[in-house]
Amino acid sequence: MKTIKALFVIAFALAITSAAKAQNYKLDGPLLATKAIKVNGVCEMCKHRIENALKKNPEISSANWDIDSKTLLVQYFRTKMNPDKIQELVAAVGHDTEKFKAPDNVYGSLPDCCHYPRRS
Repeated sequence: MKTIKALFVIAFALAITSAAKAQNYKLDGPLLATKAIKVNGVCEMCKHRIENALKKNPEISSANWDIDSKTLLVQYFRTKMNPDKIQELVAAVGHDTEKFKAPDNVYGSLPDCCHYPRRS
């Protein structure tokens, strides 16, 4: 009988934990939208710079840039922010995106390890 109760408690705890995690990773809703954006960069310093450019903004819920795929997954408040503005914010700190090229002087001021091949 104790074993059944223990298994029930464990199953219940797992169900609660899974439900909580599912809510945290819900991608879209009435207020939030999620967008994947290609962003050029090469290293951990790039990752830190890209993510911090967005995380400081209150209209951005979360931002995660993957070094290997060069993909930024960003969740934002759809009534206050849009994908073009997100890409402008990233370009402003020196990283080219799908739509916007970083200013040459900002790109040039990046550390040498952060210089990625640029499109013309």
